[in-house]
Amino acid sequence: MSISWSGGTTGSEPAIKFLQQLENDLRNLSIELKKKYPNPRESCEEGIVKLRNAMSNPQTPVHYVVNQIMFPVQEACKTKDPRVVRLGVGVIQRLVTQQVVDLKCAAHITDTLWGLMEAGVEEVKVLQTVTLLLTTNAVVHGDTLARNLVLCFRLHFAKDSTTINTAGATVRQLISLVFERVVAEDNESKPVEKTPSNLEELKVLSSSPPKGLRPCAADAYLMFQDLVQLVNADQPYWLIGMTEMTRTFGLELLESVLYQYSSVFFDHPEFSFLLKERVCALVIKLFSPNIKYRNSVPASVQQASSLDKPYFPISMRLLRVVSILIQRYHCLLVTECEIFLSLIVKFLDPDKPCWQRSLALEVLHKLCVQPMLLESFCECYDLKAHATKIFRDIVNSLGAFVQSLFVHPQLNPAPKTPIEQSPALLAGMPVGPGVTPQPGFYLRGVWLPLAATFVPGQAKSTYLDMLDRIEPPGIPEGYGISVAYAALLDVIRSISLAINGPSKVENAEEEKAASTEESEKPKSKAVHAQLINSSWCGLLAALSPLLEASTDEIIMENVLQSMQTFSSLCGQLEINTARDAFITAICKASLPPHYALSMLNIVTPSLNRSHPHDGHDSNMQYNLNAFSENDFRQQVVAVGTPLPSVSWPAGAQQGPVMLTSKNLQCMRALLSLAHCHGSILGASWYLILTTLQHLVWILGLKPSTGGSLKAGRSTADSNAVITTAVMADLPVLSAMLSRLFESSQYLDEVALHHLVDALCKLSREAMELAYSNREPSLFAVAKLLETGLVNLPRVEVLWRPLTNHLLEVCHHPHIRMREWGVEAVTYLVKAALLHKYKPPLKDNKKLQTLLLSPLAELSAVPHTHGDVRQKQLECVLQILHSSGEILSHGWPLVLGIIGAVNDQQGEVLIRLAFQCLQLVITDFLPVMPWRCLPLCVDTAVKFGFQTQELNISLTAVGLMWNISDYFYQNQDKLSSSLNSEEAIFPEFPGTPNMPPFDKLWMCLYARLGDLCVDPRPSVRKSAGQTLFSTLSAHGVLLRQPTLHAVLWQVLFPLLDKVRSLSSSASSEKVDPGGNILIHHSRNTAQKQWAETQVMTLSNVVRVFNSKRQLLQSAGDFTDAWSLLLGFIEYSSLNKNNEVSLSGLKCLQEMLYQGKGLEDGATEGPPTQWGPLWAAAWTSWLRIGEESTFPPPENEEDVYVPTQAFLAALVQTLPALLPHAGLDKPEQAQLGRLLKVLHQAVAVPSQEYPPFQMLTNESALSPLQDAVINTLTTLQNDALIDNAHMESMLSEIFQQLLTFVKFACVAPQYGNLQIKSNCQMGPEWGAVNYVPFGEKCLSMAVKLFLKTAEEETVIKNQTLQNILESLRVPLSMKYSCPSQTTWKAAITKLLGVLHVGLPIARRRPEHHKTMWPVLAETLDLFLFPKVAPPPSRGLEEIETDEAVDCQVIEQLRDEVLPHAHAIPKEFVLKVVVLLNKGSIHSATHTSSTDYDCERKLREEFAKICFETLLQFSLLDNNDLDTKEEGGVAGRLAVTALLLRFQDVLKQYVDEERSSGQCPLPRYRLAEVSFVLKAVATLVMSLKKAPPGKGESNWYT
Repeated sequence: MSISWSGGTTGSEPAIKFLQQLENDLRNLSIELKKKYPNPRESCEEGIVKLRNAMSNPQTPVHYVVNQIMFPVQEACKTKDPRVVRLGVGVIQRLVTQQVVDLKCAAHITDTLWGLMEAGVEEVKVLQTVTLLLTTNAVVHGDTLARNLVLCFRLHFAKDSTTINTAGATVRQLISLVFERVVAEDNESKPVEKTPSNLEELKVLSSSPPKGLRPCAADAYLMFQDLVQLVNADQPYWLIGMTEMTRTFGLELLESVLYQYSSVFFDHPEFSFLLKERVCALVIKLFSPNIKYRNSVPASVQQASSLDKPYFPISMRLLRVVSILIQRYHCLLVTECEIFLSLIVKFLDPDKPCWQRSLALEVLHKLCVQPMLLESFCECYDLKAHATKIFRDIVNSLGAFVQSLFVHPQLNPAPKTPIEQSPALLAGMPVGPGVTPQPGFYLRGVWLPLAATFVPGQAKSTYLDMLDRIEPPGIPEGYGISVAYAALLDVIRSISLAINGPSKVENAEEEKAASTEESEKPKSKAVHAQLINSSWCGLLAALSPLLEASTDEIIMENVLQSMQTFSSLCGQLEINTARDAFITAICKASLPPHYALSMLNIVTPSLNRSHPHDGHDSNMQYNLNAFSENDFRQQVVAVGTPLPSVSWPAGAQQGPVMLTSKNLQCMRALLSLAHCHGSILGASWYLILTTLQHLVWILGLKPSTGGSLKAGRSTADSNAVITTAVMADLPVLSAMLSRLFESSQYLDEVALHHLVDALCKLSREAMELAYSNREPSLFAVAKLLETGLVNLPRVEVLWRPLTNHLLEVCHHPHIRMREWGVEAVTYLVKAALLHKYKPPLKDNKKLQTLLLSPLAELSAVPHTHGDVRQKQLECVLQILHSSGEILSHGWPLVLGIIGAVNDQQGEVLIRLAFQCLQLVITDFLPVMPWRCLPLCVDTAVKFGFQTQELNISLTAVGLMWNISDYFYQNQDKLSSSLNSEEAIFPEFPGTPNMPPFDKLWMCLYARLGDLCVDPRPSVRKSAGQTLFSTLSAHGVLLRQPTLHAVLWQVLFPLLDKVRSLSSSASSEKVDPGGNILIHHSRNTAQKQWAETQVMTLSNVVRVFNSKRQLLQSAGDFTDAWSLLLGFIEYSSLNKNNEVSLSGLKCLQEMLYQGKGLEDGATEGPPTQWGPLWAAAWTSWLRIGEESTFPPPENEEDVYVPTQAFLAALVQTLPALLPHAGLDKPEQAQLGRLLKVLHQAVAVPSQEYPPFQMLTNESALSPLQDAVINTLTTLQNDALIDNAHMESMLSEIFQQLLTFVKFACVAPQYGNLQIKSNCQMGPEWGAVNYVPFGEKCLSMAVKLFLKTAEEETVIKNQTLQNILESLRVPLSMKYSCPSQTTWKAAITKLLGVLHVGLPIARRRPEHHKTMWPVLAETLDLFLFPKVAPPPSRGLEEIETDEAVDCQVIEQLRDEVLPHAHAIPKEFVLKVVVLLNKGSIHSATHTSSTDYDCERKLREEFAKICFETLLQFSLLDNNDLDTKEEGGVAGRLAVTALLLRFQDVLKQYVDEERSSGQCPLPRYRLAEVSFVLKAVATLVMSLKKAPPGKGESNWYT
């Protein structure tokens, strides 16, 4: 209590009142002293006077007055009279309580009390006064404080027990007071920056405090320093006067200070220095006896003094101090705590005394219940690279301690009751009425009862709190393992708190404390991981034997629960090795030992006794002698057969497997672990599930509908034994298993995938086992199904991995595996489709696709597993009936399943699938989303392509027509719904903006186009009819871009495919089988494809023509035109007559349709048709050139086009000629055309009888007539266009004249042997060219007559060319195929000469070579080498002679009068010709007179002779070569006369020699002719002008 006036004066009312009390006290003291002690009495009297003076003087300071009255009090206490001392001490206490004592006064009081202490007077009062003096205020410090403390210490060692106890309490109180002052001083003082202390100065002990400390801190420093000195048995520096001090009391004081005032040591470096340098050194020094002592070494060997032997009171108190140092100062004393902890760990060595090990266990237990402390250990030591792994050592020491209890049983004395007499304890089971086994641990013949129980998270010290014990207490059996067991569980609990925080702590107070600790230091993942890494090995090494040795279900439950917790922590921190090790331990405990070793491939920890297999144990039976005694005595609750394993040989004998109650308890723990901590199990799921699978197999649980397990042990399991209790538990275990997988719905996605992966791995092992035809476990497949069913709300997460594996199972050859795989897939799909989702499944495209994908992927199962396909289709039917209305987005997959047809599936499956398709199209087509319509089309087409059942294919084509009708009837609905989305349609190149509705049609047309090339003719024909009928009926709906796409992407590719397949078709005869007959025109595949080719091309051309106006607006109409012409060209060149003729007809249809459209077109540029006609003309030329080109030599299969084909080819020309560009000589188009016409005319006929015999001999064939019409058109075009006449006339003349020769000599077509008209047979027959040649001759002459004056005709020597052409029939004359030919030729020659000779005379420079040709032609005609045939009558011969005369007359009229303008060579040849003609008739010889008469051409000779004479005798003044002409004439006359002379002479000779016989008639006729000729010559000479015939007369 503080008095406000204590530092003031005596003038205040409280001060006066206080002084009055003091005056009264001094008066009482004086009265007591007056009898015996006069001097002290006088002092009291003086003090009273001073008090009165002070009261009269208000300004007197109170402290001054107090110090003055202190002297009489001291004097009174020196009397040592108990009554006086009590009164004096009372005055002192009043001064102290009124807080009027200053430092000087306090010193006097201390001296007074010191004297009383030494005198042994009123020791309790002295202690009370000291307490008041020091606790009332902080005036006392420094040496005064030290004297007070020493005073109390000395009283503690007094002889009176009351004084000792009171002094001990006072010392403890004052020690705390000193440090409380430091705390208060630190709180009241403003924080200042402290200068670092000089550590070197601190190392030197002295009675002076460090300079940087404030007064209270200085006192505490010196006091604590001396306490350490005293405990260390050294002299104090500040506590002067200490005469005695016990180490136990000193350790208790140090413990009290360290426990209560840790902040002082953290806030002041000086105290920290003391702690590190003095206290820790002291502790380490005192630890020495405990470390060196070995309980197992005999005392005689140790040779230790009594001082070196560990002393329980000191060891116990030392461990308490160490515990506090570790708990509160570990961060300050990092290195020192490392040493302390290492020493404590050594206390657990097996050779240490039991009490020492128990004390160390209690200390470690205290440490283990503090999560933050363990966390700090890891951070300060285990995480450091070169530091001792303290936490690891702590846990390992606990594990080693547990092991030592069982490995070294000699260190644990046997219980008083022999084990053999306690079978209940051995087996852990009651063996008699009312007998309950004591909880404990039994392993390898060692029994340790549970001697103590602890509340989780609370360390209860038993031996550390025995402060009054001097001798070591007796340690009960089992106490060590009980503490270790609790400490191990608390280690796991603390680690859990450190990692997860206090949220899981059950105790609210602990939760609050833990939360405070947690808030002081942030979590560190590295520290947490180190906590696990440092502890898991030791924990596993300790808990495994505890689990094995436990005889109590509660202990087992606690151990299993802790192992579960630790496993979850490992998984949480992703320390998989530790997690898997703990889970492995639980799994091992769930199975019989040897079974676990063989099945789980588990290596037991080193602390466990190994159980070597018996050498004869090849059949996997368990050697019961190898079991530990504990295992052997466990109650066997079930016996079953082991699960076959891949590692087992196929023929290995499988012995029985026995399960105990402990196995089932571990199984429940395993289920609980998986149920509660499934999210962190990761890869450990596999180990857990493997264990559960074995347990399920042993217990005989079999999968049932939905994936749950039921008891279904078969009678074949003769070794199977299950107790009634377990039989009752089987449904519970099955339910727990189901709940485990039901709880997977609460797992996060990663954990769920781990679970599914583990099940898949188990299933793969079962599949591998099933490959060897051993019975597999269906546990994994069933639980995959169950897991999938409960996770349907988040089906997207696990659906793919789960169903992917089930699909693998569906591929397995083992029928049981495959059946369950298909069952699981179909069951899951049906359940998933019926599940209620948000948003609804009907609107969730992605989810529908995901759910139906596994069902669709069943289609990939090999066809050998027909049962899979059948169940798949049956599932589809069920889905259609149950969920068909919600399959808005799932139809693609459903249709894909239906359409997964192939010819290997068999007719039954195809019919079932087609039944599904018909159901879809019949019932669901109107409600099917438009997006699925293309796929519906594709599916129908697939059934069209299948070859198992022809009727299904044809029916599928009919379904295509139904679908097209649906499109047409719902065009408005579809068009409106298709506007918003186009992604489901394939892209059609070149048509980016095609309307979606048109794309739908495109899909239909494209797929029908595919069917049009089916290998089966009936399907091809049906598909083709459907395609083009659909185009015809519904094509009006298509817009221009779509029509363009149909053309380019359906029809043209169709033509290309048909062309390709037709070319590769076989020409072997087709055997239809049965009684079906095939026409010879269709009895090969090639002929059948020809029919397809004809139908396809004609229909495409028809569509092209009908839609041409729309197609013309496209930019690539020219390309389409050219491409179609290419197909037509290919067909036209086909060697099949039906195809080639059809190609030409298509070309005609295109051209004439095009011509009509062109003539009537009003849209498009005028030049639009130019390129089109050019392309058509080019195609026609190629067709003509290639089809009429003669076959090469040595070709076996010679192809010659028919006359009908050639006629059709040429008949196509009228539409093309106006656009052929024949007027462009640089393009040589006319030459190519004429060449084609030439080759076409030259082609022989293969018809039998020959083609030309079917008509009149004088009539032209259709081909010839077409050629004539073409040439007429060309001729007219050339005459009309004067500008291009020069480039055309020459070639036209040349071709006409070539054709003229065909009348006499038929053209040769390659190397073919061509028979004449009269020869009949299957060989090639010549065509009748006579009418054709004569017609061409007529045309050529007419053309010449029209153009003779044209410059180009003159320059090109057309006259000469005509003469050369006429020379052939004229030279042949009677040998011509037809006599009309040479007659027509001579007639045309005369006409040509009539017009041409004048021109030749005028333009001699262009006709120089014509005259010899003319002379030769006339000579060959007038004097033929072949005599007239005998069949010619006399009138015909006379007619022929008249024609000859006409020729001579024309020479006489047209040539001889103009001899001066005609080359002399020709004139000479004409003279020779006349000469020859004049004598020719007389020179013939014949065997008969009749023949002679027929041969004689008297009129011809006469006119020749007359012409010759006329040429010789007539005067021609203009003839420059008159002399030469006269000579020629004379020569001619001379030659005639000589010839006449010879004839007459010969006649005379023959007449003489003949006698009476008459001469031959021809000889008489010859003589007559000669005489007449001579008469004619004489008459001519008479007519000649005078002088002109003199030479002749002379001759």
